[in-house]
Amino acid sequence: MAQTRIGPGIVVRFALPREELRPYVTTYYYAEARCSEREPVIEDYLHPEWPNMRFIRTARCECAIGTEALRPVPTFAATGPTSRPARFAIGSGQMWGIGLMPLGWAALVEGEAGDYVDRFVDGLADPAFAAFHSLARALDEGEAGYDAGLAIIEQHMDRIFAAGDPARTVESGPIRAINAALVEPDLATVAELAERVGMTVRSLERLTRRAFGFTPKLLMRRQRFLRSLAQFMLDPSLKWLEALDCQYHDQAHFVRDFKRFMGMNPSDYTRLDKPFLVAAARARMEIAGQAVQGLHRPQGAS
Repeated sequence: MAQTRIGPGIVVRFALPREELRPYVTTYYYAEARCSEREPVIEDYLHPEWPNMRFIRTARCECAIGTEALRPVPTFAATGPTSRPARFAIGSGQMWGIGLMPLGWAALVEGEAGDYVDRFVDGLADPAFAAFHSLARALDEGEAGYDAGLAIIEQHMDRIFAAGDPARTVESGPIRAINAALVEPDLATVAELAERVGMTVRSLERLTRRAFGFTPKLLMRRQRFLRSLAQFMLDPSLKWLEALDCQYHDQAHFVRDFKRFMGMNPSDYTRLDKPFLVAAARARMEIAGQAVQGLHRPQGAS
C-alpha cells in the first residue's frame, strides 16, 4: 500500500511497513526532487520528528537542525529525535527514508536516543546504526526508483526481524505504553503520564531518554505543538487560533511553543513556501492517518 503526492518540483511517496513491523516503523518514504537551472535546489523545513534513517542519492543535499549552519548530508544520514526545525536544501535526485518509532530505536539502534537528539550523523561511520549499514550499501548500488528501492528496504527489514525478535528488550511494554499515552490529547502532566504507565517519575525519565530522547515534560510539550501544527498543515485556511490544541491556555502560550520548536513566529512560518512538507503531510495522512510522524500510534496507523 502506497500513497503519492506531487508538489512543485518534488514527488513524495509513502508506504506502510507490514503489520508486524508497525510498532517499530512508522513509514517508508521516497522523495524525488526535480530541479532546474533557474531553481537548482528545493528548500524547506522539517518539523520535530521521531528518528529517521535517510539514504541520499543526489548531487547536493544540505541540512541544518536548529540554529546551526547548513552542512552536507552523508549518503546515509541517521537523525535522532528532534525538537528543533531541520532546514534543508536538496538538488535533483532521490531520497529514501525509514521513520522509526521509539520502540524501533530501542530495538534496532545500539545507543541512547538522548545522545542523538537534534542532530544527524553519518550512519555508516557510526556503529550504533550497524543494522542499517548493508541496507545503505544496497540502496546506493541498486537500481534507482521507487519500486526497486522499496523492494530492497522491505527485504532488508524482513531479514532483520527474521533474524531475531526485536521485542526481546525488557522495556518493550513500557515503551509502547508511554508512546500510546503521549499521542492522547487529554494527557496534561508528567505525574499523570507516570501514573498512566505505572512508573515512578524517575524511572519514566530514564526510559524516555533511552528510547524517546527527551524528558517527559518536553515530550508532552512537543506532542501538544505537533497536534496544532498538523491541523494547520492539513488546512492552511485555518487561523492559528482555530488549530490550537486543547492543552493551550491561549494564543501567546502557543506562540512560545512555536518559537521553541520551529525557531520562528507562526506568521513567518505561514509565509514560507513548503513544497516538500505540504506534499508529505497530505500523503502521510492519506496512508497512515496522521499528518506528522510524531503523532503515529505505536501499534500502527489507525
